[in-house]
Amino acid sequence: MSPGGSPAARPGPDDLRRTFEAVPARASEGSFAESWWGRAWVDALQSLSMDEGRLARGRAYADGGHVAAVTVTPGRVIAYVHGSRPRPYRAELRLRTLSASDWDTFLDAVAARPGHLSALLDKEMPHSLADTAGETGIRLLPAAGDLDPDCSCPDRGWPCKHVAALCFQTARLLDSDPFVLLLMRGRGERELLEELGRRNAEHSARERPETPAMPSVLAQEALADRFLPPLPAPLPVPPHPGEPPSYPELPGARDPLGLDHLATDAAARAHTMLTTGEDPLAGLSTWQDAVRIAASRPTAGLTATTRALYRELAFATGRSTTDLARAVAAWRQGGAEGLEVLETPWDPPAGPFDRARPALAAADHPRFQPWRNQLTNAGGTLQLRFGHDSRWYGYESEPGEDDWWPRATPDPDPVAALTALRG
Repeated sequence: MSPGGSPAARPGPDDLRRTFEAVPARASEGSFAESWWGRAWVDALQSLSMDEGRLARGRAYADGGHVAAVTVTPGRVIAYVHGSRPRPYRAELRLRTLSASDWDTFLDAVAARPGHLSALLDKEMPHSLADTAGETGIRLLPAAGDLDPDCSCPDRGWPCKHVAALCFQTARLLDSDPFVLLLMRGRGERELLEELGRRNAEHSARERPETPAMPSVLAQEALADRFLPPLPAPLPVPPHPGEPPSYPELPGARDPLGLDHLATDAAARAHTMLTTGEDPLAGLSTWQDAVRIAASRPTAGLTATTRALYRELAFATGRSTTDLARAVAAWRQGGAEGLEVLETPWDPPAGPFDRARPALAAADHPRFQPWRNQLTNAGGTLQLRFGHDSRWYGYESEPGEDDWWPRATPDPDPVAALTALRG
């Protein structure tokens, strides 16, 4: 889990209770929420409070990792917040759930627009669904006075700094998954998706024109031998994949740069299959393919688009964004084999691995301690890992930290690999 990543959630057994792991401390920079609905939640918190000082302390608590695991159920958000005393305080936030008629209106509006359902599945909330001025006339996001705070601390602030910290932390949850907001309003994600699927099918059936009955054909006639003309010759394979179409930037639609990336990737894969008859991605697991996609993004800094892609890929594979960033570094170092070296220690047979330490000592390098396929220097900052491809992969960690990251280019010679790592 990275400090700015999305919290991992543990779903409850009945789909009406989700618990999100605590998020480590982060540097307090910029907006606390990135999505428009996350920022609207923060605005509701600020309209609730008349004390800017308590809000500032609450944000500092959230930034500092003082909020423990957050549990969300219909109409309620609860977490323990560590304050100045050893025993944490129980902070709670309540808001009104939607009535059955409100849910009917909301679900009909989503089912009538396939784009709305696609946006929700992509963890995005269209403006027109969450605002009273939109299609449904139902307010999903809280307005001033909608939030009812409570805390076990003696501070009678409205809200106190502990509830304010919980509110800021909740904005992070909404940022990564708008279904958290829908759960607060009374319905779980699984129940909503099943109901939306049913209503969407009914809506499509009502709009589908009736097709005329096909004329029947006797089985004897259908199975009779007949002359079929030969198929036309296949078109020549182009020398390179074609350019993807230009995707417009529309409200509530997918990021056009992300769509361009996926289309380009699919075109390159299809072109390779046409020219070689082999799928270049055959055998890759979901996690390996997610790492490959993330590694193909530009390396010169993380743009907002790349950060969003990392969050989505990490969420889809059940990993943290830090896990994904480390795996991307390993993939760029050595492809699928580099990722294998990162994630799976193994016991090499006698041979090159046993000759590595004498070779390093002969080159006047410090003593290295072996463990399985790894050699680590006495200072605990440099490491060489031996891969199944008989190459040595360099790793580096901060002094005193067991936090290894792939560095440099792998080499069959351990001395050359260590020189590249140190240089």
